[in-house]
Amino acid sequence: MQNLSMSQSGITLLMSIESFRGTPYDDQNGKAITSWVKGATIGYGHLISQDEWNRTGNAYVRGISQQQAEALFQQDLAPFVQGVSTKLTAAVSQNQFDSLVILAYNIGLANFSNSSVLKLVNDPQAQTNYPSLEVAWKSWNKSQGKVMEGLNKRRNAEWNIYTQNVYARW
Repeated sequence: MQNLSMSQSGITLLMSIESFRGTPYDDQNGKAITSWVKGATIGYGHLISQDEWNRTGNAYVRGISQQQAEALFQQDLAPFVQGVSTKLTAAVSQNQFDSLVILAYNIGLANFSNSSVLKLVNDPQAQTNYPSLEVAWKSWNKSQGKVMEGLNKRRNAEWNIYTQNVYARW
C-alpha cells in the first residue's frame, strides 16, 4: 500500500470541476434551495446531510465564504484520499492516484471500493463485466439511470489524467 496524497494539481482541478457555490443548491438540477432536499449541496460539492442542515439552521441559506467552502472541501476530500489509498494494492503514479480520487469523490467511496475500476487497477487480469479499464471507468456516466453528457465529459477528463497526466477541464 502506498501512502499517497492528492497533488495540488489534482486539488485545483477538482475544486474547479466542483466550482464554488456560496449558497445551497440541489445537486440534481443546480437550482438554489432554501430548505433541505436530498442532494443539497454547497461550496465545492459539499453534500449537506439532513442532520447537518438541521444543525446549521439558516447559516447555509445565508451563505458561506470561499474560505469556509475550502475548509469543507478539505474535510470532505480527506476520507476519499485515505479510502483510495487504503483500497489500492497496486503501485500507481501521482496522476493516476489523483484521477482515482477524483472519480471516487464523484461516485462515492462505497461505489468506488466495489467497482470494476478498482479491481482492474489492482489486477489488470481481474475478471469483470468490462473488456478494459477504460470501458469500466467510462461506464460511470449515468445519473438516475440516464447517460449524462456532463458525466461522459468528466469521465474522459479523469481518464486523460490517469493515462496522459493531463489535468484539464472539459
